[in-house]
Amino acid sequence: MELRTPAGTVRGVERGGLAVFLGLPYAAAPEGERRFAAPVPVAGWDGVRDATRFGPAAPQGPPAPGAPSPWRPGDGLGELTLNVWTPEAAGSGLPVLVWFHGGAWVRGAPSMPLYDAAALAAEGVVVVTVGFRLGAEGFLALPGAPENRGLRDQLAALTWVHEHVAAFGGDPGCVTAAGQSGGGASVAVLLAHPATAGLLQRAVVMSVHEGFRTPDDAAGVTARLAAALDVAPTAAGFRAVAPERLVAAQDVPLRGHADGITAFGPVVDGDVVLGQPWEGLALRPRPQISLLVTGTREEARAYPLPPLPDAELQEISDALHRHPTRRVARAHAAAGGPTWSAELTWRSPLLGAAHGLDVPLLFGTLDTRPAARMLGAPPPDEARAVGAALRRDIVRFATTGDPGWAPYDLATGTTRLWDTTVTEVPDPIGAPHGDPTPPQP
Repeated sequence: MELRTPAGTVRGVERGGLAVFLGLPYAAAPEGERRFAAPVPVAGWDGVRDATRFGPAAPQGPPAPGAPSPWRPGDGLGELTLNVWTPEAAGSGLPVLVWFHGGAWVRGAPSMPLYDAAALAAEGVVVVTVGFRLGAEGFLALPGAPENRGLRDQLAALTWVHEHVAAFGGDPGCVTAAGQSGGGASVAVLLAHPATAGLLQRAVVMSVHEGFRTPDDAAGVTARLAAALDVAPTAAGFRAVAPERLVAAQDVPLRGHADGITAFGPVVDGDVVLGQPWEGLALRPRPQISLLVTGTREEARAYPLPPLPDAELQEISDALHRHPTRRVARAHAAAGGPTWSAELTWRSPLLGAAHGLDVPLLFGTLDTRPAARMLGAPPPDEARAVGAALRRDIVRFATTGDPGWAPYDLATGTTRLWDTTVTEVPDPIGAPHGDPTPPQP
């Protein structure tokens, strides 16, 4: 299947009634002098560009011990690419959902089977999955280089979507940015950034975590990594380091307890990032954008923790993800932004309602290796039913701006619970656990 876009003609594939276009460049390869620089729009092309294979993943190590990395040294740095699944390539006016993957800003790639968007697109939306720079390439603070390059890549991808998605049947005036974990925190930043005015109308923020660091904290990480590699702590110094050597060094624990989940992540630069996700929304409110926040009840069960009493495990879940996610909801609602809340409470056979369980449920990728760690193989029928309900609600939100239950407010905080029976309850975090630091707009 061939399609004419503003950049040139692309050749994709037809799969199960969908048109799929893979490895579309939205920015030039960040290599040579462009390494550690802001993304540069890619030039168009003559002829027909093959769009039947994913672009290379961002440099990174394996997602888990014994698992292969989606990136190989031979891939180099590659172009920054995205992928499009559309049910109506020749149509027009479909809602668009742009997905930014999680992975604590050091792992993940849209080429991973977990993010196959066929089931999601089959619900009637154009789905765009985005690759962006990770780890040191995307977030290491370097004199002579812009901060938060991975987030700047995401902004560039949203610009590309605005300019190109109509060619794939999408409506550039009906775009939802969505992401989970690090991707969810990234979406909260995008939601608050003035550069996204007109680029997105809705946002889905799933399982936010902190990890945004001060310039001093980020400079400390840079100094430690530069010392480990014996290079100057500058963009010029790090450009001399091969990507595979940089990946190997960044995967060595560099952080102290204050660095959080990862040594790399958004830096408070006063431009792209003003503070933690909810702080940015309080300082730069965007009440014209509709927001859906979600998460899982037992987030911490996904992490390698020693055996703990249930109450202590729940406290860790709250601290890591549930409270940060709720603060994002409260910051947006306090500014008058339309806000909805949901939580996955259905418990998988192996890890309960763990962090990340909602991703294969949303995408319908229940037979993938990451999903099997939580669901077993084959997955239970309940997982398919719960996933269908979750997917239906999120697609409805992306389509209409209203997922189908009462909005979240600061008084009652109505929250939908995704389980074998779907219900709505008062805020399950704010009521039993309190909201320790409600944001002040």
